[in-house]
Amino acid sequence: MRTHKREAKLSFDLRQQPATRRCDHPGCAYAGDFRAPKSPDRLRDYYWFCLDHVREYNKAWNYYAGLSELEIERMVRFDTVWQRHTWPLGRWGAHEQRLRETLYRQYGLGESTGGEMPPLRPEATTEEGRALAELDLTAPIEFVTIKARYKELVKQHHPDANGGSKESEEKLKTINRAFGILKACFAV
Repeated sequence: MRTHKREAKLSFDLRQQPATRRCDHPGCAYAGDFRAPKSPDRLRDYYWFCLDHVREYNKAWNYYAGLSELEIERMVRFDTVWQRHTWPLGRWGAHEQRLRETLYRQYGLGESTGGEMPPLRPEATTEEGRALAELDLTAPIEFVTIKARYKELVKQHHPDANGGSKESEEKLKTINRAFGILKACFAV
């Protein structure tokens, strides 16, 4: 009697198994157990392939086929934020924009909205700009270059190198003041 129940259970399990799909590759007789999207526009519509044919299909698959570089770049950028639009949080976005506009105005870089930037303005209107002018430098510049120029000017205008000249001493003071301003700007 126990074997009868066991046979009935096995036959029940066999009847519940789904019919196997055939591979969608033309001329293939194997079961299509692996799905692959038909196109980037229809990602929920699948081909069903056997293992060998799904591997072959995946090697040739290019999601970005037929798109321009600009379209690909837009899609990649949109995907980096999980396909959701972003906006600045709180006041930081407005603050960042004000800082950006101030920077562009200070260094005469034109509008921050893009486009080609005009050449730098020769006149120094900010404290940092005047400090750069004092060291005979122009923006944009790296602090390493500022430091090298400072050392060069200190050697040139040091009072001990100029016989204790009062003029050299005053020039050295202005050089030191300019270097201090630039050092604070670069937060070194």
